[in-house]
Amino acid sequence: MLIRDELPDDVEAIDRITRAAFADQPYSSHTEQFIVAALREAGQLTLSLVALKGDEVIGHVAASPVTLSSGDTGWHGLGPISVAPAHQQHGVGSALMRAAIARLQAMGSAGCVLLGEPAYYARFGFRADPALVLPGVPAEYFQLLSFSGEPPVAQVHYHDAFEATA
Repeated sequence: MLIRDELPDDVEAIDRITRAAFADQPYSSHTEQFIVAALREAGQLTLSLVALKGDEVIGHVAASPVTLSSGDTGWHGLGPISVAPAHQQHGVGSALMRAAIARLQAMGSAGCVLLGEPAYYARFGFRADPALVLPGVPAEYFQLLSFSGEPPVAQVHYHDAFEATA
């Protein structure tokens, strides 16, 4: 498996994989593909990595800047992350996560946040922390990974692209 930056020819495959990955997920708003497209259009994709098996795109992860009410900078939101259903449970998502975290650290990011299943994301060092909150979301599902010490005390705001519905 190879992980690399998104190329223009990958956009349709990313859309297809994202739709398929979230199609049967009860927690999904089924707008993840629209979020990725809106982030791309707004120039807000700090990272857009794809996983390839041969020449086939089988997974994708996005990262974008988030705003903190404290004024601290350098934080990113990780996700959506998508793996084609036929390739799930084979380490593709884990490889994408590790690659995205490593790239964000190499870029000098202060840390990243995500919304997801605590039991899954804990293996990458993510944890819920009352310092950083996303209003309206159960605290245990909003998690952070700080790259530079203790996280600031703040509310997090994602880019408006996360409101995309079409």
